[in-house]
Amino acid sequence: MSGARFSSLGLLLLCGSISVFWGIFLQPHARGTHMDFKIVYMATRCMFEHCDPYQASDLERIYLAGEQNHSKDPEVSRIETKIIYLPTVFSIASPFAVLPWPLAHQLWLVFTVVSFFLAAFLTWSLGMEYAPGLTTFLSCFLIVNCPIIFKTENAAGIAVDLCVIAVWCLLQERFAVCGVLCLAISLVIKPHDAGLVWLFFLLAGGLYRRRALQTLVVAVALSLPAVIWISHVSPHWLQELHSNLVTLSARGNLNDPGPASLTARTPNMMISLQTIFSVIRDEPSFYNPATYLVCAALLVPWALKVFRTRPSPEQAWLAIAAVVPLTMLVTYHRPYDAKLILLAIPACAMLWAKGGQIAQWAFAFTTAGVISTADFPLGIIVVLSGNLHLSPVGFAGKALTIFLARPVPLALLAMASFYLAVYLRHAPDSPATMGPHGEGQAEGIMAPS
Repeated sequence: MSGARFSSLGLLLLCGSISVFWGIFLQPHARGTHMDFKIVYMATRCMFEHCDPYQASDLERIYLAGEQNHSKDPEVSRIETKIIYLPTVFSIASPFAVLPWPLAHQLWLVFTVVSFFLAAFLTWSLGMEYAPGLTTFLSCFLIVNCPIIFKTENAAGIAVDLCVIAVWCLLQERFAVCGVLCLAISLVIKPHDAGLVWLFFLLAGGLYRRRALQTLVVAVALSLPAVIWISHVSPHWLQELHSNLVTLSARGNLNDPGPASLTARTPNMMISLQTIFSVIRDEPSFYNPATYLVCAALLVPWALKVFRTRPSPEQAWLAIAAVVPLTMLVTYHRPYDAKLILLAIPACAMLWAKGGQIAQWAFAFTTAGVISTADFPLGIIVVLSGNLHLSPVGFAGKALTIFLARPVPLALLAMASFYLAVYLRHAPDSPATMGPHGEGQAEGIMAPS
């Protein structure tokens, strides 16, 4: 390893360590918030005691009885004891839930930290082959802005990192078993984070499709015990889950994408496209269809191109870079989910190595996506927009609210549109042109510098 590369690696580790230790430091000082893993842990323990984790009364009884509970605020307890995870997550949480809370908590944190550093290292090492300076800048800026993941210990910290690791393994054709397992676990924990990434492998055909089907089999095998278990404990879990989703998404509640949301003016705001359309008209009958229409306009041509071609590794990274920001826009996501943008850094580095105007645009759009979803810049945006006392009334008020208080979906939409345009332009049209499928090799759009 060269001296410059070693220095870049040291900087990467330093930035990641700042996020980890800052997030852990904030845990005991964060009033009015909770650790996400705590509620998952207690929901699984609730199932161990044959009670219904989707019933707030049952879960709250287990939650309040645990020695890990420190909140006496009834409103906070009410919010925390509404679980909106699919029961598949209990398959992953069960090995932790059999342990005492302090040990389970520490092991979950260790797992999150290790997967975080490994995901960052893999994408960084690939991008370094094309554009060392740009890759180091984007990687370090992204990972230094992740303290919320470690403060809340949200399951996205593991789901996103495992998805990143899986994509590296499958596109690099190394450690395929590990890649399949990591992607399956990511799907089981948060399918709305890894779902479109898995769809890429399914549509791409050849070896990629086989990996996607293997992933599906593993995910089903992991999920089935939990689904059978919850169906025995709570036969009406699906209706109860829907009720919890409706409650938390109601106007003014935690997961409301509208301006009245409890988190609308916090660094942990929602970042889906619904948050933009809700400023225009705060009604689900408007902002949901509008969001789906815009996302479909991007997703359909992307899916058709992936299905009709056999992408080379470089073109595969472009396809992934296009669908990652789009994933954040379709439905409920928060900034910690957007750390999936790590997967766009190799594509940005490849375009940067190509030079010219496309390199500049790649840097601009990727940087906008990275900065807009970063924890510290989001905190600054919240403070500045709060001081402006923005009100979504009238055309000017709505426009200012969208551009100044909710810039994240706009940056992600621009990023997705750019990478989609590049992918549609550069991916080969001939289905006979193959990537890693053993039937030929597509010509890459560039070579490492």
